[in-house]
Amino acid sequence: MTKWLTATEQGYWRSWISATLLLQHQLGRDLQTETGLTLPDYEILVRLSEAPDRRIRMSELADLTLSSRSRLSHQIDRMTKAGLVDRQECTQDRRGFFAVLTDAGYEELVAAAPKHVTSVRRRIVDVLTPEEFAELGRINQKLVDALEG
Repeated sequence: MTKWLTATEQGYWRSWISATLLLQHQLGRDLQTETGLTLPDYEILVRLSEAPDRRIRMSELADLTLSSRSRLSHQIDRMTKAGLVDRQECTQDRRGFFAVLTDAGYEELVAAAPKHVTSVRRRIVDVLTPEEFAELGRINQKLVDALEG
């Protein structure tokens, strides 16, 4: 038997959906206006910048960014044309490829990061008290742990 949401729970659920969608939209709009990068571009650049040798196997990058392999492949193609990343064949098995952050991609990330952080701060961090932001972080981590487990 379905345990339906109460009116209060439904209100909280809908406000969470609205907040997450609006936040993604606003952060994406801010980033693209300020830097020309999309949020998915930025996430890929960040992931690659944090990886050893600034490279990640494409299949792993798809998993990390919650993208389909096809969608990620198109994204990497576009970013390669822009000079932000390269593809390198995996010499171990010759079936896979690595996405590799170029120097130009790293420079683009370094230039974009302060603008993105300013947007994150303006859109969420400074809207909440430090205690609320900490609680939000704890709640979100609990959700991530449950969803990944």
